[in-house]
Amino acid sequence: MADPVSDEFLELRQLVRSFVAERDWEQFHTPKNLAVSLCVEAAELLEPFQWLVTGDDAELTASKRKQVRLEMADVLIYLVRLADKLQIDLPSAVREKISLNKAKYPVEKVRGDARKYDEYE
Repeated sequence: MADPVSDEFLELRQLVRSFVAERDWEQFHTPKNLAVSLCVEAAELLEPFQWLVTGDDAELTASKRKQVRLEMADVLIYLVRLADKLQIDLPSAVREKISLNKAKYPVEKVRGDARKYDEYE
C-alpha cells in the first residue's frame, strides 16, 4: 500500500516542477538561490505576527490569517524545490530528524521544559 504522505509530497513536487518548467525558471533555481529564497519567505512569514502579543489564532484577523497561509505556502514551495534539486527525500529526512530528536530530547527528561538539549544534565 502506498504511503499517502509520500504520494502527496510527490504530487506537490511535480506541481512545482511543472510550474517552474512552464516559465523556464530552471536556470535560476540553483540550490543557493532556492535556499536564499526560502529564508526570505520565512522572514516574510513573521510580518503578520509583528506587534501581536502572542500571535495566537484569536489575535489574527482574517486578512492576517490569509497572509500567514500564503507565506507558509511560499516557504513549503521553496523547500520542496530545494529538496528536489538536491535529490533529498524530504519525508524520509523528516522521519530521520524526528528519530534523532527523540534521542536528544527523551520524554522523561524534557517533558514541559523548553531548554536546548545541551542544557540538560
